[in-house]
Amino acid sequence: MNAEVLERLQKAGLLSEQTLDLGDVPTGSYALNKIISGDYQKGVPIGMITQIYGEASTAKTIFATHILIEAQKKGYYTIFVDSENAYNSVFATSLGIDAGKLIYTTPQSVEDCFNFMETTIKSIREVDQDTPIVIAYDSIAVSPSKAEYDAEDYDGNNMVGANRAKVTGACLRKINPLLRKEKVALVVINQLRTKVGQMYGDNTTPAAGGKSLEYYLGVNIKTLSAKSERILDNNKQVIGIQGRCKNTKNKVSIPFRECEFELIYDKGLNPFYGLLNQLVLDGYVTLAGSWYSYEGTKFQNKTFNEGFLTDDKFTELRKVVGV
Repeated sequence: MNAEVLERLQKAGLLSEQTLDLGDVPTGSYALNKIISGDYQKGVPIGMITQIYGEASTAKTIFATHILIEAQKKGYYTIFVDSENAYNSVFATSLGIDAGKLIYTTPQSVEDCFNFMETTIKSIREVDQDTPIVIAYDSIAVSPSKAEYDAEDYDGNNMVGANRAKVTGACLRKINPLLRKEKVALVVINQLRTKVGQMYGDNTTPAAGGKSLEYYLGVNIKTLSAKSERILDNNKQVIGIQGRCKNTKNKVSIPFRECEFELIYDKGLNPFYGLLNQLVLDGYVTLAGSWYSYEGTKFQNKTFNEGFLTDDKFTELRKVVGV
């Protein structure tokens, strides 16, 4: 293209000059990494918004915590915006969070949450222009608009609710351009609500912000778990849950893929749970009945889970995963 033309286009350039990969942050689960990024080692993209949403007690905050843990391992700035006022520092520290390196705030409204994010991003960039920033927002469903917060009663006025959707859309329009420019990964946690009067099909919907949030997402992850998937110890006490993650939107890899996860409450996510099934889907391992095979070696699920990191027969598979 003519250089003189480019010189006149002060705020434009060539598509070939675009920086596509600003980096990523692993999720703490190799299987989830794969369905998000197409790579067992990579995770949520920097420069985009990732939403994690689902029913109550489906590990949404735990996933966000593990993303922050992985970000701290890489030396990134980490921020937790806690509109639920329920984040447990003792529990987070037990999972691996360095509380001394986590910026923490509890804003009162949606506007306050996004204003804090913007102000903090700009403040960090005044002293450090390169180190990525990772923000977890838990949760957008709980944050009221200022109009709701200042209301004198609790009548659930629909027009006030509609105001929150408009405010959320306005906040997203303002924060979204900053993410790529300032190397920020924003992880938003959301809840599910039931659509009133719908009798057929999926009657659930993300709780907050109308439909505007969905259009700004780079990655959208739905977490699912059931009471039948609770993990019991020898005394039949619940010690964790198992569930699935469904990738319902993805701008960095192939969407609509699923993986399994396992959460042990006092230990966090099992990074290898769901990995074997993912290796089967990716064609590295074959499955016949209850037996798996890789390069002529047969094994079962229990053998893989117990010996993946130490058994010599899994050496090549460890290279595939990158551990």
